[in-house]
Amino acid sequence: MNRRNDLPAEHTVGTRTDRLTVVDEIFLHKHRGLGLPSVMQGVWRTDDHIGAPLLISLHDALSQGPLGRRVVRSKIPGARPHFEPTTVSYPVRYTNDPLGDGDILDWADAQAEVDLDPSHAPGWALAAAPIAGGGTVVSLVCSHVLTDARGLIDAVTDALAGKGIATEDDGSSAASESDLRDALQLTGRVVRGLRNVRFGNSGEDPPPPHIVRSKARTALVDVDAATWDDVAHAAGGSSNSLFLAITTGIATRAGLALPLRIAIPVDVRESGGAPNGVMITELVVDEGDTAATLRAKTSAAYHTPREAAPYGIPDEILHLMPDRVAAHLARESVERELMCSNIGRTPPLFDAFGPHPSRGVAMRAMHPGLDTLQVSTPTKLSSYLNRNRGTYSLALVALDEDAFPDTAALRRYVDDEMGARGLEPAHW
Repeated sequence: MNRRNDLPAEHTVGTRTDRLTVVDEIFLHKHRGLGLPSVMQGVWRTDDHIGAPLLISLHDALSQGPLGRRVVRSKIPGARPHFEPTTVSYPVRYTNDPLGDGDILDWADAQAEVDLDPSHAPGWALAAAPIAGGGTVVSLVCSHVLTDARGLIDAVTDALAGKGIATEDDGSSAASESDLRDALQLTGRVVRGLRNVRFGNSGEDPPPPHIVRSKARTALVDVDAATWDDVAHAAGGSSNSLFLAITTGIATRAGLALPLRIAIPVDVRESGGAPNGVMITELVVDEGDTAATLRAKTSAAYHTPREAAPYGIPDEILHLMPDRVAAHLARESVERELMCSNIGRTPPLFDAFGPHPSRGVAMRAMHPGLDTLQVSTPTKLSSYLNRNRGTYSLALVALDEDAFPDTAALRRYVDDEMGARGLEPAHW
């Protein structure tokens, strides 16, 4: 996701440091059936075999870090939920059946269908499989309630570095007192914020939702980073604006009409940490937009992040609303036809999985259970970009069944769009 540390971070109230943020709670609503469910997934490929001891060691380290926690509701009305440590986790899942080169993404998609529960745990799962001809693919999936892409990267980085991050656990009496303080301060902040709000429609209707009745269609490609950057600069853009242009090009090849509105996550956290530290800004792509014009548009958009609550209402009011109302308002504010998350460069520790050099690293959000839930969302296509060493990895998740009827169609649009720009995508 795009990082803008000069943007205002969400204010915190109360004394606990493990309270759910507004974005955390939005994902909790979605997990409970009020919207599009989401999990974060990191996928690694190596050219050599990863043994069980390293996987077990990573699993144990992750369980002691920020993924090893669950959501606990307060008994005091108005107090935000908080995280508490938990040791409940799935064991490492490892199959002995080697995957062919064409089976890796299908296997990764299947791992994202794991049953996760951020309230009762387990909230995350680690799996691995051998690759025919040598190598290993590893999947780490966690509930989006627990963290976002950057938080997942930080959790893995600390685990690979051998760091433990214990979550502070307040005693029951201290927690009760903290809950009361949080409820009073949160309510006071919302009341003060509402005094300056002029209610009414912003004049901008949200995109209409569509029903999702089947699993997402996915694509994941690697592109040489130097070539990507050269193409971006030759077009007068940046690596990020080329990312937006490519995603839009794939969407229009699928028949989606311009203008298209893109939701862009912006990292507003002031330091590292597990909570979802993003807000959403919007960018509108019109006819004639190029990588160069999108570069200018994104520069302006980063300074106007959207709030989780619409119409200028204080974000924290969503904590005080009934779940269904809060989920509805949040969806109207943050969901658009496209979603583009530039996760950035992975840290040096991701260049290898322990002693095993990485062949590829990809990050994305996935949506389990869509073939049984039949949820509605305005989002038709999501894309995720990250760089690992000399490679950009682009992951695409398509939800619109009419525009993207099958995986082959999505991957054909990817090949055509990149080929037209002089890029050679290597599919996972």
